[in-house]
Amino acid sequence: MPLNDPVLAFQNLTPEQMLDAVEQHGIACDGRFLALNSYENRVYQVGVEDGPPVVVKFYRPQRWADEAILEEHQFTQLLAENELPVVAPLTDQSGDTLHRADPFRFTIYPCRGGRAPELDNPKHLEIMGRFIARIHAMGASDSYNYRPEINIHNFVDEPSRFVLDNGFIPAHLVEAWSSLIEMLSQQIDSCYRRAGRVRAIRLHGDLHQGNVLWTDAGPHIVDFDDARMGPPIQDLWMFLSGDRTYMTARLENLLTGYTQFYEFDPIELHLVEALRTLRMIHHAGWLASRWEDPAFPIAFPWFNTTKYWEQQILDLREQSALMDEHPLKWP
Repeated sequence: MPLNDPVLAFQNLTPEQMLDAVEQHGIACDGRFLALNSYENRVYQVGVEDGPPVVVKFYRPQRWADEAILEEHQFTQLLAENELPVVAPLTDQSGDTLHRADPFRFTIYPCRGGRAPELDNPKHLEIMGRFIARIHAMGASDSYNYRPEINIHNFVDEPSRFVLDNGFIPAHLVEAWSSLIEMLSQQIDSCYRRAGRVRAIRLHGDLHQGNVLWTDAGPHIVDFDDARMGPPIQDLWMFLSGDRTYMTARLENLLTGYTQFYEFDPIELHLVEALRTLRMIHHAGWLASRWEDPAFPIAFPWFNTTKYWEQQILDLREQSALMDEHPLKWP
């Protein structure tokens, strides 16, 4: 594999290359490995001789600069040092967390097990609220310098333009898609204006159920790969879905724990459906931008079909209606 083509090398990363990279950094592998559920990066659980397994993440080229990756590592290490249950990267003898085995960049993590949290369980949500608040209290103490902010430009303008410019939208849906995106952008902007001046802090950024590993002792929070600056509600709203009554109850559970450690501004509730809409548009653009990676058509066979884009337009129209409704109430 030519070393001057890191994208092609990443797409064709072999188990032998992965294991060799780990062993070059002083970890004696026992030959066992398991590919974990990750598409943006390549992530493996690797068996270790005379020790517990580790998790190795190989970073997708041309996504994050080294400085942005290290910034995430430093934040998670800070959280772990303050006894928050996040999975931070391991350091080598030189104190480094980001390693190289040309043309790859990778990081090694301790392996943590667990199950998904029960989002119907008020106690689970209260515990999650407490931990998220402690993350935010530390996140508010400084800023990311190399990681972008969650905003309309990054999450609507760029991905929606990408899918149009690269021919992903079926011809008969282009006008409907374009006009809908324009309307949604205006509505999202209105949601932000109703919220007023919302503080932007360091966030996990992608804190959904799949990034929480629950044990009898409580949760482990993993995968800060999408860490960004943004409003605190970003790390809370993904635990809220369903009808309005159900979401209101779950919000109360979360905030019962959250407000024990960090102040919550109810004005941010104007952003819940706006942020959900941002995520939906960004996700479609993300899939399109990764479509040349052979792993993606296999993992997401339903993407880039006429049915997918028709459903996406219907779902976004529902979001348009939700953004016009009154926000959730608390307390």
